[in-house]
Amino acid sequence: MKNTADTLVLLVAFAHFYFLVLEMFLWTKPFGRKVFGSSEEFANASRVLAANQGLYNGFLAVGLLWGLGWGPAGDVLKLFSLSCVVVAGIFGGATVSKRIFYIQAVPAAAALLLYAI
Repeated sequence: MKNTADTLVLLVAFAHFYFLVLEMFLWTKPFGRKVFGSSEEFANASRVLAANQGLYNGFLAVGLLWGLGWGPAGDVLKLFSLSCVVVAGIFGGATVSKRIFYIQAVPAAAALLLYAI
C-alpha cells in the first residue's frame, strides 16, 4: 500500500506543479484562460492573485516531494502536505467549482487513506 500511496503523492505533487505553471505563467494566456474559463479582462485583473495562488500550489508540491525524499522520516511532511491539499480542495470545491474537489481533494484523500491502511 505504501508504494501505491507514494505514487499518488507523486501524482498530486506533479498536479500542483502544473497548477503553479497555469496560475503563475499561463493565467493571462489563451490556454490558461481556456482552462479556467475566464475572460481576458478578468485574467488581467486577477493575475497577481492567481500568481500568489500558484506559488502556494508550488509550496504544496515541494512539501510532498520533500516528504517522499526523506523515506520514513518524511511521512509527517507528506501527511501534513496531503492534509493541506485536501482542505484546499474542499474549500475550492465549495467556493469556486466542484471540479476542484475531484481534481485536488480526492487524489490527496485517497493517498491519505492508503497511508492509514
